[in-house]
Amino acid sequence: MADELFRVRSKFVEKVSKDLIKQLLDNILDDCIVNDGERDSIIEENVNRADRARCLLDTVKRKGDVASRKFIAHIQRRDPTLYDELGLAEQGLAEQPAPPAAETQMDQEWSTTLIPTTEKFWMEKQNDKKVYPVSKTAFKNRVALLITNITFTNEKYNRKGAEKDQENMEKLLKALGYDVLKRTNLTAKEIDTTMIEFSKNPKLRDTDSVVVVIMSHGKLGTILGKDWKDDNPDEFSINNIYEHLGSEKCPALLNKPKIIIIQACRGEAGGAVLVSVKQAVLCDDVNQLELSAGEENIEDDTLHCVHREKDFISLLSSTPDTVSYRHPDRGCFLIQYIVDVINTFAHVDDIEELFRTVMQRFEDFPVPNKRQMPTKDRCTLTKRFYFFPGL
Repeated sequence: MADELFRVRSKFVEKVSKDLIKQLLDNILDDCIVNDGERDSIIEENVNRADRARCLLDTVKRKGDVASRKFIAHIQRRDPTLYDELGLAEQGLAEQPAPPAAETQMDQEWSTTLIPTTEKFWMEKQNDKKVYPVSKTAFKNRVALLITNITFTNEKYNRKGAEKDQENMEKLLKALGYDVLKRTNLTAKEIDTTMIEFSKNPKLRDTDSVVVVIMSHGKLGTILGKDWKDDNPDEFSINNIYEHLGSEKCPALLNKPKIIIIQACRGEAGGAVLVSVKQAVLCDDVNQLELSAGEENIEDDTLHCVHREKDFISLLSSTPDTVSYRHPDRGCFLIQYIVDVINTFAHVDDIEELFRTVMQRFEDFPVPNKRQMPTKDRCTLTKRFYFFPGL
C-alpha cells in the first residue's frame, strides 16, 4: 500500500485541495497514524498547498501499509472524484477491509537495527521552537544510566532473563549515542548513591538529554534492592529519581529531557507470582503483603514536586498495583517492545509517540489470560524530543 501511495504522489500533490488536506489530517490523527505534533508540523512547516500535500503523503507512506490503506480509504470517502483520478479505484485498494488489531502488529516489520535519521529531518527540527534542540556537540556528550538487578540475596527472587534485557538496553542506548554507565545487582542504598553520583556527572552540562533505565522487582512507588526479604524492606523510592535529577539538585539538566524507563512490578494484582522456570513467562513482583493505597500519598507527591519538576517523561512497565511479565529467555516484554519500536521509528517520531507505540503493542498481549499495560508517568515535557539516531 505504501508503494501505491508513492505511485500516485505527483498527481496527488497536483490535484488535492487545501481543504481536503485538512480533512485527511484530521482523519489520520483520529486513526493514531500521526500524533498532534506531527499534524502541527505538517501544517506549520509547509506554507504552500503543494509542499503540505507532499509532506502529508510522505509521512503516511513512512508509517507502512496499514496506515497507507486507511489513508487511501479516507481519500475515497472524502473525494471520490480525486480517488478515481488517482487511479486507486482500478486497484480496488480501499475496498479491502483493514486487518483486525491482532494482525496489525504482525504486519509491522520491526527493524533489528536502529534506522538513522536524515540530515534534512534534523535541520528542519532545529528551526522548530516546539522541539528540544539537539546539536551535534550535545549529541556526542549524551550519557545514560542503566541499573539491572538480576540476582538477589534470596535466590528465589532471581530474575531469569534479565541478562537479555540488560544486553538489549545497553546496545540500544549506545546506538542512540549515549555513553552508558552500567550497574548491576545493587541494594536500595546503592541505587540511591548511584543516582546521586550520576546527577553530578560532568557530562550532564554538555548533553542534550539523559536516559535512566532501572530494572528490578518492585512495588507501588518503589524498586527493590538485591537484599530484599520479607523481613528486610530493601526499597528505593522512585520519587528519589525526580529529586536527584530535578532542577534544584541537578541544575546541569535544566530544560533538558530526562527519560526514565522502569521495568518493575507496581503491585501484585492481575495474576499470581510465577516462580517455576518451566512457566512461559515470569513476573517482577515479590511482594506478598497487602499494600494499602493510602501508603503512598499521591496528592502530597504532586504538590511537593509540581514546581520543581520539568522536562521529565517516564515509562513504567505496568499500571499501579499490577504486575509486569518477563520471558525467561528473551527478557521483559517491555524492553523487547521498546527496542523494536525505537529501532523502527526513532528516526521520525518523538519520544511521546514512541512510548505510545510501545503501549499499543500491549493491547494484544501475546500470553493468554495475562494482561500488562505500560504507563506514561509524570510527563512534564514542554516540547517534542527526538533522538535523531545516527546524527
